[in-house]
Amino acid sequence: MLDIRFVRENPEAVKENIRKKFQNAKLPLVDEAIALDAEKRSAMQESDALKAERNKLSKANGPLYGQLKKCTDEAKKAELQAQIDANNAAVKANAERMAQLDARIDAAAEQLNKIMMVIPQIIDPSVPIGPDDSCNVEVQRFGEPVTPDFEIPYHTDIMERFDGIDMDAAGRVSGNGFYYLMGDIARLHSAVTAYARDFMIDKGFTYCIPPFMIRGNVVTGVMSFAEMDAMMYKIEGEDLYLIGTSEHSMIGKFIDQMLTEDKLPQTLTSYSPCFRKEKGAHGIEERGVYRIHQFEKQEMIVVCKPEESMDWYEKMWRYSVELFRSLDIPVRQLECCSGDLADLKCKSCDIEAWSPRQQKYFEVCSCSNLGDAQARRLKIRVKGEDGKTYLPHTLNNTVVAPPRMLIAFLENNLSADGSVRIPAALRPYMGGKEIIVPKKQS
Repeated sequence: MLDIRFVRENPEAVKENIRKKFQNAKLPLVDEAIALDAEKRSAMQESDALKAERNKLSKANGPLYGQLKKCTDEAKKAELQAQIDANNAAVKANAERMAQLDARIDAAAEQLNKIMMVIPQIIDPSVPIGPDDSCNVEVQRFGEPVTPDFEIPYHTDIMERFDGIDMDAAGRVSGNGFYYLMGDIARLHSAVTAYARDFMIDKGFTYCIPPFMIRGNVVTGVMSFAEMDAMMYKIEGEDLYLIGTSEHSMIGKFIDQMLTEDKLPQTLTSYSPCFRKEKGAHGIEERGVYRIHQFEKQEMIVVCKPEESMDWYEKMWRYSVELFRSLDIPVRQLECCSGDLADLKCKSCDIEAWSPRQQKYFEVCSCSNLGDAQARRLKIRVKGEDGKTYLPHTLNNTVVAPPRMLIAFLENNLSADGSVRIPAALRPYMGGKEIIVPKKQS
């Protein structure tokens, strides 16, 4: 969400940013916002002038009442009373006009806020320009992609050899998009989240288990309306939504707060279940546990000074790379283009893991710098050492989302005999096991 003063002073820059995001239908919103802002400010100025005039008239009546009380001349008394009545009539007229102006101010402010909520954040100059994710740019690879000389089964087939997944039972209980994880696969899932937790704690982040439901004002503070409609499950009859990712709950922790500068940066890592609608049809490779309604995730967020946010952005995506490489999974960094950025983001990249089965990379982490957009919506402020207040920047990044991590892990650590290697970093979380062995062969 942009500052209306920035929009007012830089309308062409805001429009050019909209063009770069290939959202030309939103171009008229800039002029509409400026017009509504002008209407609101004009009404406020008139209201303030009327208020001053009302106060002046009310103050003037005080001495007149005093004179009237002492006056014995009937003609003079009539003159004083007429002046008092005229002042009172003017005060009443002012009050009626101010009520009209207040209604205009409220209506303009409400409409202006709706428009400002959909005008996209100014993207960073380094963001590649393109209409959709087909224009995302590979920046760097980490680890050598390996294709073994044996066939790699589909990920649910691998899990079934361990008696590690039951999607049929989940379908009977909950419908499509759910699963039961069992035995070594369930343990592997928990091991990955525990390892990711400790990995981030070792990086200096504070571990957090947040609320798994958030109020509507937090939802609209952390994401766009389009994202909310596509992702969030609402609790019927309650002003509560199931979180689609814990970053929303963690950023919401600071809503309406005035932070002191010495408390920055705030660096948190959280565990949570996540719930998503996942609308639309998807290809075969996105079935199984790739795109589901419920999963678990370890997340990281940072609230920091504006001048430090790009440094944190760089650190955060590199943490994901380091973690995946410690589990022998090759990855690459993919810079998201302008058309692939959500409206609140000024810069974002995906970390994609190598899939030996598909012979391509697929998304497992997403790192985003949202600038001051969330802070402005949620009214998160910082008081600097000079006493002035400013909006902090917020960032988020996936540490691991085990369903997708499990796909990458199983494919990259699978042996020809069907067993799965456990990298050294994960062995303490798997009871010291170096491999897990399937219970049945294909």
